[in-house]
Amino acid sequence: MSILVYLIPVALMLGLVGLAAFMWCLRSGQFEDLDGAARRILLDDEERPGE
Repeated sequence: MSILVYLIPVALMLGLVGLAAFMWCLRSGQFEDLDGAARRILLDDEERPGE
Protein backbone atom coordinates (compact mmCIF):
# COMPACT_ATOMS: atom_id res chain seq x y z
CA MET A 1 0.00 0.00 0.00
CA SER A 2 2.91 2.34 0.61
CA ILE A 3 3.84 2.08 -3.08
CA LEU A 4 0.87 4.36 -3.82
CA VAL A 5 2.76 7.17 -2.11
CA TYR A 6 5.28 6.97 -4.95
CA LEU A 7 3.05 5.96 -7.85
CA ILE A 8 0.45 8.73 -7.55
CA PRO A 9 2.96 11.63 -7.72
CA VAL A 10 4.82 9.93 -10.56
CA ALA A 11 1.57 9.50 -12.51
CA LEU A 12 0.64 13.14 -11.89
CA MET A 13 4.06 14.34 -13.01
CA LEU A 14 3.89 12.28 -16.21
CA GLY A 15 0.45 13.69 -16.91
CA LEU A 16 1.71 17.24 -16.43
CA VAL A 17 4.69 16.60 -18.69
CA GLY A 18 2.36 15.25 -21.38
CA LEU A 19 0.05 18.25 -21.04
CA ALA A 20 3.00 20.65 -21.22
CA ALA A 21 4.28 18.92 -24.38
CA PHE A 22 0.83 19.14 -25.96
CA MET A 23 0.52 22.83 -25.11
CA TRP A 24 3.99 23.48 -26.55
CA CYS A 25 2.97 21.74 -29.79
CA LEU A 26 -0.17 23.85 -30.03
CA ARG A 27 1.72 27.09 -29.52
CA SER A 28 4.49 26.22 -31.98
CA GLY A 29 2.00 25.51 -34.78
CA GLN A 30 2.44 21.76 -35.13
CA PHE A 31 -1.27 21.27 -35.84
CA GLU A 32 -1.80 24.18 -38.24
CA ASP A 33 -1.78 22.27 -41.55
CA LEU A 34 -3.17 18.78 -41.01
CA ASP A 35 -4.30 18.31 -44.62
CA GLY A 36 -1.03 19.44 -46.22
CA ALA A 37 0.92 16.28 -45.45
CA ALA A 38 -1.99 14.07 -46.53
CA ARG A 39 -2.23 15.80 -49.89
CA ARG A 40 1.52 16.12 -50.43
CA ILE A 41 1.89 12.33 -50.60
CA LEU A 42 -0.49 12.22 -53.56
CA LEU A 43 1.43 14.77 -55.63
CA ASP A 44 4.01 13.63 -58.13
CA ASP A 45 7.56 14.65 -57.46
CA GLU A 46 9.14 17.03 -59.91
CA GLU A 47 11.55 15.28 -62.22
CA ARG A 48 15.16 15.90 -61.42
CA PRO A 49 17.51 17.09 -64.14
CA GLY A 50 19.47 14.23 -65.69
CA GLU A 51 16.84 11.57 -65.13
